[in-house]
Amino acid sequence: MSTLPPCPQCNSEYTYEDGAQLICPECAHEWSANGEADAASDDVVKKDSVGNVLQDGDTVTVIKDLKVKGSSLVVKVGTKVKNIRLCDGDHDIDCKIDGIGAMKLKSEFVRKV
Repeated sequence: MSTLPPCPQCNSEYTYEDGAQLICPECAHEWSANGEADAASDDVVKKDSVGNVLQDGDTVTVIKDLKVKGSSLVVKVGTKVKNIRLCDGDHDIDCKIDGIGAMKLKSEFVRKV
């Protein structure tokens, strides 16, 4: 009798292990053997410079002059950025700044309003 869990998609009992992945031979579904740890890591909380939790649609203020790479423009301290979108990566805020255009910012250089 197998100690592996059944497939979460088709409930097949014939799952097998391939490294850190579990695979169902009937529906070809693949999932992680440690599903609880992966589910918790997907919900990464993004915080601003003072520790406030950021969400999509928030308004933030820039706390440091930021040079725009590839141009002579500068995003000044106190610039308000409305309707931010959170994304993955080093620059984790996707936004549009008046007079400059679409940009990505680091959450460590903004404060939630």
